[in-house]
Amino acid sequence: MAVYSTAPRRYPFLPVGRSRRRDQRDSQATMCLIAFNWQPQAPVPLTLIANRDEFYARPTQALHKWEDTGFLAGKDLQAGGTWLGVSHTGRVAALTNHRDVNQHRDDAPSRGDLTSAFLRGTASCAQYLETLAATAHQYNPFNLLVFDGHSAMGFESRHGQPFALAPGVGAVSNADFGTPWPKLQRLQAAYTQHLAKHGLAQGDAAPSHHGDLFAMLAERRLAADDALPHTGLPIERERALSAEFIHTPTYGTRASSLLFVHRHGASFFERSFDAAGMSGEVHHTTTWGTTL
Repeated sequence: MAVYSTAPRRYPFLPVGRSRRRDQRDSQATMCLIAFNWQPQAPVPLTLIANRDEFYARPTQALHKWEDTGFLAGKDLQAGGTWLGVSHTGRVAALTNHRDVNQHRDDAPSRGDLTSAFLRGTASCAQYLETLAATAHQYNPFNLLVFDGHSAMGFESRHGQPFALAPGVGAVSNADFGTPWPKLQRLQAAYTQHLAKHGLAQGDAAPSHHGDLFAMLAERRLAADDALPHTGLPIERERALSAEFIHTPTYGTRASSLLFVHRHGASFFERSFDAAGMSGEVHHTTTWGTTL
């Protein structure tokens, strides 16, 4: 089994010609930036801090308890899936899209269904991802992070191979895990420094630190042009998308999330945004077997 490393990786180069209409189809229910701290022996084995970017016009339901399944997750009301969720049985799934115009198919199934399928299932991470490897080509490109209560693993559909997450802080955006895009490197570095400063390398769920974590996700600093990834988009759009928190007239960060997974439950915090700014804040907790 491969192990994910935080060593820098090359980002893909994509052709010009991506349209707004294609962007809307391509986004579906996915995150756009995730930093995580995986500490398998710690009281808080897994923490995720993440932003979901989307068109403001796309209908979305904020973090809530799904009545049919008991999941805690937001919901893409257009495609029906989710980008980040936790089940009452202690399973976690998070999804990002991998920008690749050449691989896009209009008739591909929703990638948001992949998170829901894992959350409602009972297969281990390895079993689920090994099964997924056989059908991953049917979807538009994606990255998936899953936790089954014991192990944490990742999957890049571009490569089709599951891999174990190495303990420590890592990150993924809209390219392979660890691809050195400026905003990914900034968020991963800021989170690592936060943990070191407070002596929290083994996990942090203290409410007093939530403001610091949300502030990391709210960073609007743009990358220098010579540091932008070359994904085939016009440089003006690459520049606008280079901040951790994105805000344009029609597209931007719609949700910032903090998810803390404990030994016996989880705490999930979400701030929602629209074109005018923050539109809501919600907090849910779950003890394995129940949801509040």
